[in-house]
Amino acid sequence: MSNQIAFCGIDCGECKALVATKKNDAKMRKAVAEEWSKEYGHPIKPEDINCVGCVVLDGPNFSYCSVCEIRKCGIQKKVQNCAYCIEYRCEKLKKLHENAPKAKDRLEQVREKIKKK
Repeated sequence: MSNQIAFCGIDCGECKALVATKKNDAKMRKAVAEEWSKEYGHPIKPEDINCVGCVVLDGPNFSYCSVCEIRKCGIQKKVQNCAYCIEYRCEKLKKLHENAPKAKDRLEQVREKIKKK
């Protein structure tokens, strides 16, 4: 698990957009754009593959970050990620975790660490 966990629990260190941005790799951006366009049925351009992580407020974020309700909520509540939220696990998060069980597991791990403090 990387040090950068998205509000929802996704590991930003595993995100292909973040990796391509850090490497400044045009070929990787193109490959990711093609892959995600097919996977999500929405056209994505290589120049859209720029992200420093959804919890980072300064810098480029992948286009979906601007409409992500979980991210908007986390920013509004000023939490490091949803594991720190007093309303953990809200309905939005539960719905996402149905398709992303690893993200749920990560947030559960963070919550365990918080309890030990």
